[in-house]
Amino acid sequence: MNAPRPAAAPPARTRRPHLRPVPPPPPPPRPRPHPAGGGAARAWAELLRLPALFTVPGDALAGAAAAGARPGPRTLLAIGSSLCLYEAGMALNDWADRGEDAVERPHRPLPSGRVRPAAALGAAGALTGAGLVLAAGAGRPALAVAAPLAVTVWAYDLGLKHTPAGPAAMAAARGLDLLLGAAATRGTPRPALAPATVLAAHTLTVTLVSRRETQGGSRTAPLTALAAASALTAALTGRRTTRALLRRPRPAPVRADALRTALAASYAATFTRPLAHAALNPSPQLTQRAVGAGIGATIAVQAALTARAGRPATALATAALAPLAARLARKVSTT
Repeated sequence: MNAPRPAAAPPARTRRPHLRPVPPPPPPPRPRPHPAGGGAARAWAELLRLPALFTVPGDALAGAAAAGARPGPRTLLAIGSSLCLYEAGMALNDWADRGEDAVERPHRPLPSGRVRPAAALGAAGALTGAGLVLAAGAGRPALAVAAPLAVTVWAYDLGLKHTPAGPAAMAAARGLDLLLGAAATRGTPRPALAPATVLAAHTLTVTLVSRRETQGGSRTAPLTALAAASALTAALTGRRTTRALLRRPRPAPVRADALRTALAASYAATFTRPLAHAALNPSPQLTQRAVGAGIGATIAVQAALTARAGRPATALATAALAPLAARLARKVSTT
């Protein structure tokens, strides 16, 4: 007999891997908000450097005082024109420097993407147009000053800033802004030529320091600015009124003299100490702090010039803008 054949072993089962559902890809990370927060309003406040806006009304008020007139409706139109042209310059400045800021200041509104370059350029154009319209409302003499002021602002931001003529162009813009107040209030800028020169000299000093604010490393500019600030303090505390530089005036009231001296001392205290720190240690941080102090000290210059022209009430109103600017500068940088 044949032996029974063993039963064939069942075929081995091949284990198939367990197919799990593939999870969907994670959503893209949300853009992190800017550390300063505040959204679009904050971005535009930084772009326009709102604390520096408080340094503008004193230009027209000092011009009106130098012209021997009290501020009136036309002076208010000049102030409005100045504010618009100043902010046009701020927006245009960042638009023109957006490439440089992408390397040196990537947190600024344009390189960080919080404000579109086209929006900044459009704002600059709209603000320039509004400034010229307001100046025209104050009369032809005011428009005759505002037009070259607007040209100077655009020329500085688009070409002159990085040339040796840059500081002089910025100084000329400030001087023209003061003349705008005189032209709007009195119909002629001539009586305000002397105070416009003083204000332009201060602006020239601040601008020379600001050219090294992102790199630092220069002691020459802060030391030169210290000497200039001392000379300006002496000019502001001089015995003669502003109009004495052009013609023989009547003496200013005693209270105006005392106020002028106090404002000149305030200017020196505000500006010279940060300049000394920047001269001792020319780091970008201390240099920027000196520039910010110089911008804030512009108000003291304007108020001192106004008091020097015999308008203490207007000078006090101008000086009252300084603490408001300082308070806002703690939240938004002026440089």
